[in-house]
Amino acid sequence: MASLNERIGEVAEAILRRSRDGRARYLDRIDSAASRAPRRRQLGCANQAHGFAACAAGDKALLREGSTPNLGIVTAYNDMLSAHKPYEAFPELIRAEARAIGATAQVAGGVPAMCDGITQGEAGMELSLFSRDVIALATAVALSHQTFDAAALLGICDKIVPGLVIGALSFGHLPAIFIPSGPMPSGVPNAEKNRVRQLFAEGKVDRAALLEVEARSYHAPGTCTFYGTANTNQMLMEFMGLHLPGASFVHPDTPLRDALTRAAVRQVLGQTASGPNFLPIGRMIDERSFVNAIVGLAATGGSTNAVIHLVAMAAAAGLTLDLRDFEAIAEVTPLLARVYPNGQADVNQFHAAGGTVYLIRELLDAGLLHEDARTVFGGNLGAYRQEPILGADGRLDWRDGPGASGDEAILRTVRQPFGATGGLRILEGNLGRAVIKTSAVSPERHVVEAPALVFHSQEAFQAAFKAGRLERDFVAVIRFQGPRAIGMPELHKLTPPLGVLQDRGFKVALVTDGRMSGASGKAPAAIHLTPEALDDGPIAKIRDGDLIRLDASAGTLTALVPESEWANRPLAREDLSAAHAGTGRELFSTFRAAVGRSDQGASIFSGRNA
Repeated sequence: MASLNERIGEVAEAILRRSRDGRARYLDRIDSAASRAPRRRQLGCANQAHGFAACAAGDKALLREGSTPNLGIVTAYNDMLSAHKPYEAFPELIRAEARAIGATAQVAGGVPAMCDGITQGEAGMELSLFSRDVIALATAVALSHQTFDAAALLGICDKIVPGLVIGALSFGHLPAIFIPSGPMPSGVPNAEKNRVRQLFAEGKVDRAALLEVEARSYHAPGTCTFYGTANTNQMLMEFMGLHLPGASFVHPDTPLRDALTRAAVRQVLGQTASGPNFLPIGRMIDERSFVNAIVGLAATGGSTNAVIHLVAMAAAAGLTLDLRDFEAIAEVTPLLARVYPNGQADVNQFHAAGGTVYLIRELLDAGLLHEDARTVFGGNLGAYRQEPILGADGRLDWRDGPGASGDEAILRTVRQPFGATGGLRILEGNLGRAVIKTSAVSPERHVVEAPALVFHSQEAFQAAFKAGRLERDFVAVIRFQGPRAIGMPELHKLTPPLGVLQDRGFKVALVTDGRMSGASGKAPAAIHLTPEALDDGPIAKIRDGDLIRLDASAGTLTALVPESEWANRPLAREDLSAAHAGTGRELFSTFRAAVGRSDQGASIFSGRNA
């Protein structure tokens, strides 16, 4: 086992120190909920009968007797999301495997799963981030029947995995495993798709041409193939030991994918309180797990959305992450992967080059991961140097993963990385704190100093672009996009016009209290700015023409306005009532009132009224 990097160890210790009281309360709570006997045996007879009334005869007999483990499936299946369509067949596969080892499995409940690709730039996007907490609540409802000894969580995409993690950690006395479905086959290369999007933004191709390339990009069941939030989630689950080793990027509807699903069932059912290998998720996941996740995020240049989600997920385990933890880890973690939008490869090419197994091996050998972190595989993270294979007899087996990159344009070693530091930076200054994804931005664009152009909606920005009013150097300030204002939507539809202007030679950047998609890149974007405009954040003071300096190299974000003038400048206001109704948004007023700051996870569970 390699010696742990000093900085990595220091961050883990700092998290543990600041979380000591909250973590102790959390562990006391889940320990008091744990039981060596299945809790359903303590329910009344009518309660129990309701729980197995619809089961097949064999399952009913086992549940009635009550001593064998029962696996609760929480599924995010729907057949609109390509990533979640494969889950349609998973419950029967899981039930069959449970029966094969003398156990049972039931679908405990479903959780919503919305697609940011569908809602991007539309009103529904304003519900996107809040859906994470809805998913956590729905997970809790599903598991609240107290008839389950372990949980299998089926989810992939942007808010779904974090919501499932938060919900599962609320039931931290149960073992839990996450079962992925895998990516779709490669379609039109992501760079070509982005090129056509920019041409459409310039009016050089028509809607039919754009729809054709989009349809050839998103064309089959499975996750989208760019390295956005969905695929960042899959990487995080593997680095945190919540997936089986090497499971993240195996295609759906293949023998290996089905074998991994069956193995996941056996693994989690072998960790219940009634057996000798009890491993509840709340005990398994600790500060080391989250530090490993942040290392993975930095080493791959993953989605900025993961910063918000990891903070919220950690809080569910009684742990407090600070944005400075991300900064400190990124400073010592080299960038080892180039996957679109931070490179040309897609996740299938990344997986073929060695994928997560290669990355974990490389980072473990460099002492950049906590090898002693516990995992659902039963041991520590060292076992995640292995990759799954099917033997000649069709049985699942494990072998040592690749010791060298299969393609150095996609994956590199710690000694010869793409960058000396990770792909994320925290920016601070008189505008507050923000996050920037540097891995997808050319180094010569890491510093932008230009006049501000202020907008209160992405639609206003789009209108200005189409009218030809943005042909200059500028920093686009798009405010009143924060969680309290309108739910912190992604502003990914700004990527094509910003890319067009940048390609025309202008110095452009974005500053916002909203989010960008995990697929965003190219133009520098200071996002998640906190405090948000509606919370009287300094972003509300910016006026058109103010000189703004975004310096990703120095980690600063500053309005270059005389200090006395800045201190006395009034805050802008905006009537947001039109954004609080329609498309279900009127139902989320309680969320907007309760949600916490983005640097604290933008969660209703750790917000103003928590």
